[in-house]
Amino acid sequence: MTDQQTPPPVTVTLASGPTGVGSIDDFELFYARRALDRFRTRLGRQGLLDLLAADIEEGNAFLRQSALASDGGFTAGTTVLATRGLTSGAFLAWMERAFAGDEAALLAAHPEHYVMAPGADGSFNVVENIGPHVCSFFMGGWGTDAMAWAADAAELLPESEFPHKMSSNLFLADGTVVGRALTQFGDTADGFTASLTVYVPTSCPQDVLEHHLRHYAVEFRNWIIAAAAAGV
Repeated sequence: MTDQQTPPPVTVTLASGPTGVGSIDDFELFYARRALDRFRTRLGRQGLLDLLAADIEEGNAFLRQSALASDGGFTAGTTVLATRGLTSGAFLAWMERAFAGDEAALLAAHPEHYVMAPGADGSFNVVENIGPHVCSFFMGGWGTDAMAWAADAAELLPESEFPHKMSSNLFLADGTVVGRALTQFGDTADGFTASLTVYVPTSCPQDVLEHHLRHYAVEFRNWIIAAAAAGV
């Protein structure tokens, strides 16, 4: 029997044509973001919620069952980003303004952001993907005054190196706690480091945690770039 060699993968490179800087992947990303922004704008917040209602019901049921099966236990994962050319203070000031009412800036950071809006009770409503599941949850008590649960967390970093810390429980509309978030920021000689920890119920498949670590990388990278572009 003759051994058959695996054919090399097909590749496509840009030889000439566009004069703008960037690869084909860069061009595609630009057009994908533009198309997504158009759909978000046309549908509006309520239109997106209506469109995704069945997905949200299914996703929230997954989170609720995962939390119950985990009996209060969580698995943590951390994404670390290194930024040059911007201080953590400048970035966090931009973030505070964005979370106070610039939903468009918050949505633009990730393709799977659907709603990011403050609630009347002081909590913050987020509709986004948790792994493959579209979920609607709330961040309660977000900020430096909500660190009590994180006081003994293994992921807590030294105050001297990461003085800017925020945390929150993530919960469903019925009060079920389905996750936690802990973000820590510390300045470096030429910028800052962001340590971004998410906690998911222990019964969740590993890919749910992995995809949220990727989610963090995408959204915070884009928020940092947006903050720099705003001239903070």
